[in-house]
Amino acid sequence: MLPRGRPRALGATALLLLLLLFGFFLFREDLECERHERGGSGAFPCVLTPRIPLDGRPRGAAALDGDPQVDHRGHNRSDCVPPRPLPPKCELLHVAIVCAGHKSSRDVITLVKSMLFYRKNPLHLHLVTDAVARNILETLFHTWMVPAVWPQVSWIPNKHYSGLYGLMKLVLPGALPPDLARVVVLDTDITFASDIAELWALFAHFSDQQAIGLVENQSNWYLGNLWRNHKPWPALGRGFNTGGDDNFSPWAGVILLQLDRLRQAGWEQMWRLTATQELLTLPATSLADQDIFNAVIKGHPGLVHPLPCVWNVQLSDHTLAERCYLEAADIKVIHWNSPKKLRVKNKHVEFFRTLHLTFLEYDGNLLRRELFGCPSPLPPEAEQLQQALAQLDEEDACLAFRQQQLTVHRVHITFLPHEPPPPRPHDITLVAQLSMDRLQVLEALCRHWPGPMSLALYLTDAEAQQFLRFVEASAVLSARKDVAYHVVYREGPLYPINQIRNVALAQALTPYVFLSDIDFLPAHSLYDYLRASIEQLRLGGGRKAALVVPAFETLHYHFRFPSSKAELLALLDAGALYTFRYHEWPRGHAPTDYARWREAQAPYRVQWAADYEPYVVVPRDCPRYDPRFVGFGWNKVAHIVELDAQEYELLVLPEAFAIHLPHTPSLDISRFRSSTTYRDCLQALKEEFHQDLSRRYGAAALKYLTALRQP
Repeated sequence: MLPRGRPRALGATALLLLLLLFGFFLFREDLECERHERGGSGAFPCVLTPRIPLDGRPRGAAALDGDPQVDHRGHNRSDCVPPRPLPPKCELLHVAIVCAGHKSSRDVITLVKSMLFYRKNPLHLHLVTDAVARNILETLFHTWMVPAVWPQVSWIPNKHYSGLYGLMKLVLPGALPPDLARVVVLDTDITFASDIAELWALFAHFSDQQAIGLVENQSNWYLGNLWRNHKPWPALGRGFNTGGDDNFSPWAGVILLQLDRLRQAGWEQMWRLTATQELLTLPATSLADQDIFNAVIKGHPGLVHPLPCVWNVQLSDHTLAERCYLEAADIKVIHWNSPKKLRVKNKHVEFFRTLHLTFLEYDGNLLRRELFGCPSPLPPEAEQLQQALAQLDEEDACLAFRQQQLTVHRVHITFLPHEPPPPRPHDITLVAQLSMDRLQVLEALCRHWPGPMSLALYLTDAEAQQFLRFVEASAVLSARKDVAYHVVYREGPLYPINQIRNVALAQALTPYVFLSDIDFLPAHSLYDYLRASIEQLRLGGGRKAALVVPAFETLHYHFRFPSSKAELLALLDAGALYTFRYHEWPRGHAPTDYARWREAQAPYRVQWAADYEPYVVVPRDCPRYDPRFVGFGWNKVAHIVELDAQEYELLVLPEAFAIHLPHTPSLDISRFRSSTTYRDCLQALKEEFHQDLSRRYGAAALKYLTALRQP
């Protein structure tokens, strides 16, 4: 016989189980969402819609009358549904970026780095640029050589669209290839925190009528209540992000465009008509294409598909972006839409800033990785490079030299704003290369050389940002817009000095170039004197000449720079100056004949001699430096040999001079002095250089054989 309390206990247990089952089914949806947000397995991801609805009323802990059901986290629970699957792994994703000017060309690199870091699909980049950005980005992506990325740089001439690149997103359906059906449009000031394939997958959520995917505006701009007489353009509620640059209303970070539908709907006529009508009663657009996009959407709301706000977390002083995410894992795209950029006010700005700086300084060479399982044809240059690298002997003692000379370095030309010099028939650009440890010379160089300069810097990605801050902090450097800085990104153990020189030489825009080194300060009058000498010698008539600038050096870090040849000779006689490398390498400059130069009143011709390596002024189309010479030794000597082989006259100028400043020895010269293998490899390169000379110049190259075989 059972005790009297047992049936009550069983009944209570059954009731408890029933309540648990009821609670499980009732709250299962929230549990699944919770599990996903906390990174649990087995749950589908929740699509988080904006917490700021179109009516402008913030969603919070309590839902207002007529609002959709809102959970305790502020998310619309009806949106916690299984999303469409990601696109196939090897599907090509199309991305359009409007980029104009020098700063935007720098910003786009950080955007692309963050995109490449997370991506698992091939990408086709449609870069719509002005003339400045076109030159920069064509060179950058050609030398970056990222597998499974196809950059297409399209230059839209200013006259077509009045130079208003802030309105370019409006014309993308007509500017992009007509057979392109859909594209993701990105601003240059965003940072990805997830795979762009997840964004591409949102196209599958579009209805048959929707053609534009946008994130709702996270500011109060379009509510028209920011100040007295504030009259924005029309918009649905808070409006959508498509353009503008303000503390209140940001640039378009992310747009999904169904291009085929927009073309069929007559998009160009639609936005032009809307803009014309609104401009009858409203002032010009304050926020570029954002105003026009929102006015069109106001009249045609069926075109827009609202995107989850985590795809455009807008960091501006007056946005409500903090309502868009709960934790870092929620965030997909960060948008630095305030003019303050990294100095914007946000309680999580340190986290966002760290993520952005990580990609800003990230080594772009590490992103040259293949997409496994997605075979894609290599560009011809990349395929040839792979074949050449595969033929190298791993046991070769000079393997590092062979690999370095084959390395294709990423190149960012005109890294800072640059104004090309006006065309003048005898103008000269000073050409030089440097690394981070020589930045301190730049201000003095700018004071000594008032003419245009083309300087190539060998830097890491992080050093490039330090260099940017260095120039911005210098009144002397930031004032010089005729100095073009070109960044060659560091890769490999040896210093590719001639490759760096060739970058600077290729970007010179004047008829003549002064091939110098960064540690030399030219005479204050040298720029004007060289231009006058070129005119007097009539070098523009086909005469091939290299004007020699005599080189001197001081061993003192502080000395009074001579203002004339007479003052220089006095310092030379007093032992305060020396002819360059007189103590260490007299053969390098002995043919200049300094004794004759002391008395010379007119230019005089000298003959080539073994190991001669003067600093010269030559036409811009002169032979390039031989890239096989990396590190220390023979890099400039080989170039003078090439000039002599092509029958350039060597003319020493009687009033010209430059003075070398002291500095610590470079790493490569230390290797040369301490390593027998290093010197043996240099000798092997010299012999290969002579073989190439013999093939190109035949018997005329025999005179260099003795010189090349000297240790």
